[in-house]
Amino acid sequence: MDCPHPLWLKFLDESSKIIIASTAAVCFYTRSAGVIYFAAGAVACALSAKICKMVIKQERPAHASKVTYGMPSTHASACMFFAAYSTLANLYLPPHPSLHPVAAHVSIFIPPLAGIIVLSRVWLGHHTRPQIAAGTAFGVLFASIWFKLWIDDVARVRSLGWEAEQLVQSFLTGRTG
Repeated sequence: MDCPHPLWLKFLDESSKIIIASTAAVCFYTRSAGVIYFAAGAVACALSAKICKMVIKQERPAHASKVTYGMPSTHASACMFFAAYSTLANLYLPPHPSLHPVAAHVSIFIPPLAGIIVLSRVWLGHHTRPQIAAGTAFGVLFASIWFKLWIDDVARVRSLGWEAEQLVQSFLTGRTG
């Protein structure tokens, strides 16, 4: 693009790296099956959005520097997955015991931050508004389904995750059953 972007917009353009690193850190810190399931859902959502891009084959804006397809926005899908799933988890699940009680309130900041990141995709010229709208809808729908699968323990995903979490915790503390 001809004009340089402000520093805050450049920061938002690199936000995926910060989000991935933060998510990995929370997975390692909590060793929570629920957090790992959430992270796997975010990856599955992003990969599914990329597959949709290959099917839809809608070009990005004419001035975009990226040459891949743009519909739906993968960033919007993943960001809104984070926003929707973390909101649902905050409303319907207890905080993980390894987390400080204040940590449960961090999820209040995720939806507005995700919204700013999604809008930045248009401001940066990477996507059109319809592409981020489609990505937003895709991410919210994917998160809702992914959360429902966890809550309903479909294919015993939650039960097996909890058992694996207990096994890892026993191994790390030296207590084997």
